[in-house]
Amino acid sequence: MAEGGGKTSVSNYEMNGNSFRNTMHSLNYGNVMESAARDYMKETKQEEASLGNTGPVQYDLEDLEDDPELHAIHKERIQAMKEEREKRKVMESKGHGTYNDVNEEEFLPEVTGAFQVCCHFYHQEFERCRIVDKHMGILAKKYFDTKFIKVHAPDAPFFVQKLNVQVLPCILFFRNGVAYDRIVGFEELGARDDFPTAKLEKMLLEGGIVSLPERGEDDSEDEEEVMRKETAKRITYGFTKYSDDEDSDFD
Repeated sequence: MAEGGGKTSVSNYEMNGNSFRNTMHSLNYGNVMESAARDYMKETKQEEASLGNTGPVQYDLEDLEDDPELHAIHKERIQAMKEEREKRKVMESKGHGTYNDVNEEEFLPEVTGAFQVCCHFYHQEFERCRIVDKHMGILAKKYFDTKFIKVHAPDAPFFVQKLNVQVLPCILFFRNGVAYDRIVGFEELGARDDFPTAKLEKMLLEGGIVSLPERGEDDSEDEEEVMRKETAKRITYGFTKYSDDEDSDFD
């Protein structure tokens, strides 16, 4: 019994020892795996944060002073502005941007000398013609590319007959010297004297005699202002840089 009991005691001890070592091994292995998992998740989050970084790196404006592409854009824009100003001066000298009264002798050169002309045949004694004049004067300033003129119908009988003007006020649309559409009387304007300028403007837009001005830089801005805006655009759109771009293979 003693020997048997001793053997049993030794055997249990050995088994318990093996069990203990196995348990500790399992615990250590688990700790290692848990630590590795934490490290992996940490690295993954860092990588995701890096890839997901959409915030632009701040640039000192001095870094852009010698950028050749920016200067090329600036030079091109300044040249375009100068050409546009010269074109505008020429058009202003021909009456664009104003609403002018022309006589019968001037009428033909006026309508053939511009791409688009909006002409009001009127009578100086008609109240509704004066109402149209008010709105035409406003629109002439807004739609610079189209020339706005008016002709006193009694003083231009040849063109009144030639263009079949029978009711006043009558607004004719000319393109390349050819009359292609018209607004007669007030019926199309709502048959009321207090119609808003927007009503007439809408009809001119629908008739294609005017078009909305393109949104662009202010004609009055100087070269320094253009450079400032171009630089701002380059920072915002052209030079946006991310933290992981510095080691890019495509630089």
